[in-house]
Amino acid sequence: MAVQVYIVYYSMYGHVETLAEEIKKGADSVDGVEAKLWQVPETLADEVLGKMRAPPKSDVPIITPNELSEADGFVFGFPTRFGMMAAQFKAFLDATGGLWKTQQLAGKPAGIFYSTSSQGGGQETTALTAITQLVHHGMLFVPIGYTFGAGMFEMEELKGGSPYGSGTYAGDGSRQPTKLELEQAFHQGKYIASITKKLKETA
Repeated sequence: MAVQVYIVYYSMYGHVETLAEEIKKGADSVDGVEAKLWQVPETLADEVLGKMRAPPKSDVPIITPNELSEADGFVFGFPTRFGMMAAQFKAFLDATGGLWKTQQLAGKPAGIFYSTSSQGGGQETTALTAITQLVHHGMLFVPIGYTFGAGMFEMEELKGGSPYGSGTYAGDGSRQPTKLELEQAFHQGKYIASITKKLKETA
C-alpha cells in the first residue's frame, strides 16, 4: 500500500494553494508515495468573503479531523494573520481533540508552509507558533533546514520560506509565488515524503 502524505491547507486568495499544488508534485515524485490535497473548512460567511474580495474556493475536497488519522505524514499550510496561522486553520486543529485523546497522530511526521504579505510579516513566527500544535499531538516536526541548498542563500531576489518550511510573499495580493519559491515547495514535498516513507518502512 502506498505511503499516504496529506497536504492540508487553508488559502483565502490562492497563494498557499499554489504552494500546496507544488508540494504535492514533490511528494508524488517519491516512489511509493501518494500525496493528497485537502482544504480545511472556511469559517467566514460568504458575505464577509465577498467584502474581502476572496475568490471562490477550488474543488479540492474539505477534510474532517478524523480523516487525518488515515495519513502517514503531513504538510500543513496557511496564510499568516498577525504572525500566526490563520484562524480557519486553528479552528480546524481545535477540533482534533478526539485524535489527541487517542494519540492517533503521535509519531507522525509533519511539515509547515505559509504565506505572508510582507518580509517581516511572520515567515518564521508563524512556523514557530504552529509547532505547538504538533507538539501536543506528539507529531514529529520536519523542517527543511538548509536541504534546499543554494536556494536557501539567495540574496538577489525576494524569496519567502525559511529553514522551517517553504513560503511566499503575497504583498497586496497581486504577487504570486516565484519560480524559486515553487522550487522550494517542490523540494519540501519531496523531502517530507522521503522521510515519511523511511519512517513507515522502519515501523
